[in-house]
Amino acid sequence: MDWTWYLFRFEGRINRAKYWLAGLIIVCWMIFLAAIVAALGARSFGFSVNDIFKAVDPDTYRKLSRADLPLALAKLIGTPLFAWVFAATSIKRLHDRDKSAWWVLPFFVLPGLINQFVDRIGNDYVGFTLALISFVLATWGGIELLFFRGSRKTNRFGADPLYVSPTGRPGWDQQHELEVPTQKAGPPPQWRVKPEA
Repeated sequence: MDWTWYLFRFEGRINRAKYWLAGLIIVCWMIFLAAIVAALGARSFGFSVNDIFKAVDPDTYRKLSRADLPLALAKLIGTPLFAWVFAATSIKRLHDRDKSAWWVLPFFVLPGLINQFVDRIGNDYVGFTLALISFVLATWGGIELLFFRGSRKTNRFGADPLYVSPTGRPGWDQQHELEVPTQKAGPPPQWRVKPEA
């Protein structure tokens, strides 16, 4: 498998299993980075989806102190990496469902922004309504990407990643067909004639 395409590029399709695997890879990277930061002496450290949306929140920068600098640097490195891998695999999974990449906005971006700023809304009814909208959109996105099968045929984003040809062999491989066997150079074969003939 091409890991660079799988984790960092946005074109193509992946199935449910590869999407689950990408989530596992992100969690393992988070644990690894958190262990490094803990080894450097931090007492509490963690990553969450909210870290992505804290980047647009001015209160995040007001609360930083010199003691928080190693944690802030680790999050500054880790959060964009995790967000990029999550976005790349989510978009490829949306492509498998024959949906545009724009569906990331209602499934992930809008709920994240609502959750980041909902506590600053003075009206409880508006806050509750926005929180409910956020929950419904995020749940719909999670169910859509984690549990529903992709389109069974080739769609506008590529071939079905689960397709197996009826013969059990891979389909026509253009590169294989273009290979020309090398010719052996040398003298023509010598025909030997028996002397009694």
